[in-house]
Amino acid sequence: MTTMESTAPTSAPHQSRKKETLENAVIRFAGDSGDGMQVTGSQFTNTAALFGNDLATFPDFPAEIRAPAGTLPGVSGFQVHFSSSDVYTPGDAVDVLIAMNPAALKVNLADLKKNGLLILNSDNFKTQDLDKAKVKTNPLEDGSLAGYRLFSVDITRLTRTAVKDTGLSSKAMDRCKNFFALGMCYWLYGRSMSSTERWLDTKFKGDDAATLAQANKLAMRAGYAYCDATEAFHTRYEIPAAKLPPGTYRNISGNSALAIGFVAAGQRAGVPLFLGSYPITPASDVLHELSHHKDFGVYTFQAEDEIAAVCSAIGAAYGGALALTTSSGPGIALKQEGIGLAVMTELPLVIVDVQRGGPSTGLPTKTEQADLLQVLFGRNSESPIAVLAPQTPGDCFWIAVEASRLALKYMCPVMVLSDGYIANGAEPWKVPVVDELPVMTVKYRTDPANFTAYLRDPATLSRPWAVPGTAGLEHRIGGLEKQDGTGNISYDPLNHEHMVHTRQNKIAGMVQDIPDAEVQGPASGDLLVVGWGSTYGAITAAVRAHQAKGHKVAHMHLRHLNPMPKNVGDVLKRYKRVLIPEMNLGQLSMLLRARFLVDAIGFNKVQGKPFSQGEVEAKITEVLG
Repeated sequence: MTTMESTAPTSAPHQSRKKETLENAVIRFAGDSGDGMQVTGSQFTNTAALFGNDLATFPDFPAEIRAPAGTLPGVSGFQVHFSSSDVYTPGDAVDVLIAMNPAALKVNLADLKKNGLLILNSDNFKTQDLDKAKVKTNPLEDGSLAGYRLFSVDITRLTRTAVKDTGLSSKAMDRCKNFFALGMCYWLYGRSMSSTERWLDTKFKGDDAATLAQANKLAMRAGYAYCDATEAFHTRYEIPAAKLPPGTYRNISGNSALAIGFVAAGQRAGVPLFLGSYPITPASDVLHELSHHKDFGVYTFQAEDEIAAVCSAIGAAYGGALALTTSSGPGIALKQEGIGLAVMTELPLVIVDVQRGGPSTGLPTKTEQADLLQVLFGRNSESPIAVLAPQTPGDCFWIAVEASRLALKYMCPVMVLSDGYIANGAEPWKVPVVDELPVMTVKYRTDPANFTAYLRDPATLSRPWAVPGTAGLEHRIGGLEKQDGTGNISYDPLNHEHMVHTRQNKIAGMVQDIPDAEVQGPASGDLLVVGWGSTYGAITAAVRAHQAKGHKVAHMHLRHLNPMPKNVGDVLKRYKRVLIPEMNLGQLSMLLRARFLVDAIGFNKVQGKPFSQGEVEAKITEVLG
């Protein structure tokens, strides 16, 4: 990774300015859902990644398509934690808060550190703005912000002044104010504006669009120059690049990593990739990303509903494609009968569940990991599937590859349990070389000699993949029970029981083909913290903090949830206590207690927000006594 060239304004800084070197910082941009906070945060994130910092992000936006402007439900935020050392979470407390209106201030102030930097758009703190946010007194005047380093800036007015010659309307000019705030943050942390300027040129093309690109550039430069010129800002902060392993890096979100991982798997296996999907928050970006990769043999189909989406994917699998379908919790419930059909027909299907808060419509833009029991047991009868869970945005790539490998090798459905926190979060991701990807050998059945539809590979129990239209391999599949071997419809009681066990043994047999669970920390001790999915960052940071104090605490994170790695039971026995943090009411805890008879302690959070490092640290302290 290389440091970008500087395009900062050339005005000389004041002699009184000082530079302070920090290890890390946490910035949160907050404003109305129409203020462009997600764009602002994403651009700062990309710049930090290009500079070479390790980072983690937490986008947080409202569920309403357009909540009333200036109200509490309409607040949108983007938090980025960037550092010169390893980053595991987006940060517990905020060092710098940029709030564009009273509602954003009210929602986010509690997370700002005491004496933290607070930048407010004073133009939006008029009486009507305070009323919309249900704020009784003006915080710029009532002394309630005395514990913070407050910078009250006329961001709207200054933005209009900067872009007044572009010919834009007042409304269009005001939409540039997020880039004024971004320019201020680039000045504070000594970052170049060049990558954002290039992004604006790419984003806005054409005569009218070029004006918008130029206006946003002017606003950003004005924000930078404002900090450079005013006496109020007397300190700039430097956060050196992180010492990441050598390689080519890119900033990547969880959903993008999933999509790219599936493309890589399709290419590695040499088979077409098909996605049948119905848009749903927060999974839709996987469909959006895959739709751009037609040159790699990717076919995307936006179905009319969830049932059509999964059934189209099953049809594609029958036709010889690596088939995907994506959704979130409510959509997975609708897909379950179709997933059961894939279990019965034994076709390679990968299902992505980007979990969100529920039940029903629930909290569609907030995170949760409460679908584990649904994907394991939410279908009729005995219908086992493999279940995997990524632990970071970058890990989504590798989970996509692994899910594809297992689905193709064992001819079965595989579920990927991501969640909104991972899906929308981002981190630097080391781009792998092709040789680092697992070998996936797909052999369609072409020889008609002794062919039957359910003739099994004794090692994997997988049945042959016979593409329709292959001469001599005519066969039919469907949801009715099959006779083992032939695939003919069978109502024989003993055959049914045999087939139930066979399908279960196929999934269970994957345990010989997956790696053992890794333990971070001592091989035995006082406490083992077990997690899955997006709790990885908070648990890792909290456990390492306790290990630094000399505590005998270890961490085991499960990426394979069904089947679980074969060493899980042995690992659990080596520790006096087991703690399981989950963003649900104790689903993994229930499974581990039932399967391994371990007296696990559940630590459960269902607030639509991820665990913080401090929460897990405090719980570990409590359990250790």
